[in-house]
Amino acid sequence: MEELMVATVAIAFLLGLPWLILHYVTKWKTAGGSITGDDEALLEELYNLTKRLDERMDTVERLVAHDHADFKPARLIADNQADNEELDELEALLARKRAEHKETRA
Repeated sequence: MEELMVATVAIAFLLGLPWLILHYVTKWKTAGGSITGDDEALLEELYNLTKRLDERMDTVERLVAHDHADFKPARLIADNQADNEELDELEALLARKRAEHKETRA
């Protein structure tokens, strides 16, 4: 009788554990595949804040450079196309996302 119970528990464990693992792996893959609309809005807000802060830093560096001839900014060169290529790509992606969002709302 005791052997039957051990065998039943072993079979249940051998079948149940893989099913449980695969079940939650599937749930995890389907649930966490993309970011939510709130996350996208937050990222866009942070991006806009970053752009404003970058413009402010450019202004501060220009003012300091005007007052002190030996000042050399440690940051990237302001408004240099090579430095802004990634930002331009990001802005294009954001514009495309906005257009897709408008199409889905209409």
